[in-house]
Amino acid sequence: MKKSVLSAAFGALVLGVAFSAPAEAAGVSACLITKTDTNPFFVKMKEGATAKAKELGVTLKSYAGKIDGDSESQVAAIESCIADGAKGILITASDTKGIVSSVKKARDAGLLVIALDTPLDPADAADATFATDNLLAGKLIGQWAKETLGDKAKSAKVGFLDLTPSQPTVDVLRDQGFMIGFGIDPKDPNRIGDENDPRIVGHDVTNGNEEGGRKAMENLLQKDPGINVIHTINEPAAVGAYQALKAVGMEKNVLIVSVDGGCPGVKSVKEGVIGATSQQYPLLMASLGIEAIKKFADGGQKPKPTEGKSFFDTGVSLVTDKPVPGVKSIDTKEGTAKCWG
Repeated sequence: MKKSVLSAAFGALVLGVAFSAPAEAAGVSACLITKTDTNPFFVKMKEGATAKAKELGVTLKSYAGKIDGDSESQVAAIESCIADGAKGILITASDTKGIVSSVKKARDAGLLVIALDTPLDPADAADATFATDNLLAGKLIGQWAKETLGDKAKSAKVGFLDLTPSQPTVDVLRDQGFMIGFGIDPKDPNRIGDENDPRIVGHDVTNGNEEGGRKAMENLLQKDPGINVIHTINEPAAVGAYQALKAVGMEKNVLIVSVDGGCPGVKSVKEGVIGATSQQYPLLMASLGIEAIKKFADGGQKPKPTEGKSFFDTGVSLVTDKPVPGVKSIDTKEGTAKCWG
């Protein structure tokens, strides 16, 4: 990478360092690289990694880009982790294909690389993946929306508020899962946007934040003001969509579903902003990741996937106060008690 590019990328990094071990404690160090440090999901992930690192005597360095999609910063962070002699890297990749060559460089240098939340493309580019079953997360909210609408689901007008144009794996899996759950043929399961179901109004990207969600919702409303179901990549995007709908008096006409299950998101479900959300557990993902890096540093042991799956499944729960038959869910009281634990 050219020096000018590296310089710009490092300028975009947000770096936090937690020194938690005495110098004589085996010298194990690890890196956490997230997409942003503003999304509450990644804030909780960092909390989990930091607490577990302190418990195990691991020195942790945390990096994050300015926005979701800032892959250059993640590449620069990997370079820094290699240079620092880290034993392992935990990463939520912004560009799941583009980051693969950098991940290979880290693995070739002897680091354990674990993808958190977002599988790489291909998934085996990382040593392991600790994540929600994102396809299942999408299916749950798709099934819930279909059952909630009943016969009206057959004539629904559905919009998708996605993540970024690069279509990272987490985006694809949640989209395709929603379609399957709702009864839409997703066509190519590895792509967004090739479907031909007449119920689909369209897709737009949000960068996973409120402002992006608001703008994307406005764009879809221009395509079809009769839109009545919205799938959102995450809860910040869902809140932005609700703001756009409320601005034109349509907030009660559109069913919004999402994925994350963070404490603010569960509150949005309780308040009726979001109808249902699939709850993930990023604190668990990160803490398990730190444990895996420590085991690898101590004895070379690599983590194994959940039986029958290609990744370690950290669980998912549908959160709603309006349960439907045939779709297992928890209410917002339980969701609040469990949010991002």
